[in-house]
Amino acid sequence: MSTQQNPNTAALAEAGVSIWLDDLSRKRLDEGTLEELVATRSVTGVTTNPSIFAVALADAGSYEGQLRELAAAGANVDEAVTALTTQDVRRAADVLAPVHERTGGADGFVSLEVDPRLARDAEGTARQAQELAAAVDRPNLMVKIPATVEGLAAITDVLAEGISVNVTLIFSLPRYRQVLNAWLAGLEKARENGHDLSRIHSVASFFVSRVDTEVDARLRALGTPEAEALTGQAALANARLAYRAFEQALDSERWRLLEAAGAPVQRPLWASTGVKDPALPDTLYVTGLVAPRTVTTLPEQTLEAVADHGEVAGDTVTGGYAEADALLDAVGAAGVSYQDVVDVLETEGLQKFESAWEELLGSVRDGLAAHR
Repeated sequence: MSTQQNPNTAALAEAGVSIWLDDLSRKRLDEGTLEELVATRSVTGVTTNPSIFAVALADAGSYEGQLRELAAAGANVDEAVTALTTQDVRRAADVLAPVHERTGGADGFVSLEVDPRLARDAEGTARQAQELAAAVDRPNLMVKIPATVEGLAAITDVLAEGISVNVTLIFSLPRYRQVLNAWLAGLEKARENGHDLSRIHSVASFFVSRVDTEVDARLRALGTPEAEALTGQAALANARLAYRAFEQALDSERWRLLEAAGAPVQRPLWASTGVKDPALPDTLYVTGLVAPRTVTTLPEQTLEAVADHGEVAGDTVTGGYAEADALLDAVGAAGVSYQDVVDVLETEGLQKFESAWEELLGSVRDGLAAHR
């Protein structure tokens, strides 16, 4: 196995961006390709979601042995899904344990999402987050919780129990500010509960490419040259303004008190970084969002594109706030409703994860049936 880091991904890491692979499967773990990416692509974390596991579990051969054991033990479908996914996450966490140790616990995380059908159930989400944390039993686990209105309370409650959280499916700036508040409230409660704040980590997953997909479709439907000139820009503008909100949250007495108590910062995480419009550069949402104390999650295709030709030229975020404000204002003035866009994206995002979860359940149900 090569141990030479790619210069482009190394430059991204040097600029303060943690690279997390947006993929996991039993086959990847068995073949050692995760270790390879840690050694050669500066990968320091892994994210999963229902769609990723649905694809992984469709490859029944990799899971056949465990499915046979679960069937023999009389496990139901939900129990089997938990057993299968937590085993993969546990193994990935062990692969990344040296990264976690080397970075003093700041990196090397693996994320596992709660059942997306609980997205509107705060109590159910918090309860399952604790169950997943106990099942994986690794310090470098992050439990993923969708940033629905109901999810905000769950985020606070889970952090208050000392569990690290990856907040997912964030599309809008107002919702992101609510997430920041939920994170701070969770740390404050954790401190009251006597937890060591230095061990409670969090990221806020702000989705990128889907914003352009939705906004650009609406701009093109307007059919004017002025609207067409705005395409391919809203996602980066939105994400850059999220980073401004992040900086503003840290410029507060509330955060300074938590920081003094040892709390690590909740880093912005750029999710949905695979470019969906072939007219746009395939590394756009990576090289266009370089800033200190951030995470970028990359599907392997995007990771390899960055390794091949990604040009990392330092911070591409903090100097662009005025331009980003003006761009989103122009999109709104053209007739595209920001609020409607983000509402649609959240609804569709949850629907996609629920559909993937049903697909996952179906694969596991068939796998159990084959061994009974």
